[in-house]
Amino acid sequence: MFTQIAGIIARRIVCDLREGSLTIAGNKMGMIRYGSRVDIYYIPEQLEVKVQIGDRVKGGESIIGVFK
Repeated sequence: MFTQIAGIIARRIVCDLREGSLTIAGNKMGMIRYGSRVDIYYIPEQLEVKVQIGDRVKGGESIIGVFK
């Protein structure tokens, strides 16, 4: 589960998913611009996290975690 949060300057978020939509790893979920961010709220216990709070990641490139 995640939330897209608009930045203070441009407030530009595009989300292609709707609540309850199914997706798979690597699929594009939307786009954020100009200082906006995504907060991840739920990470399964089976996931070994590879990033720390405050790290900058890039969709489709950065590995957030791997399943044990």
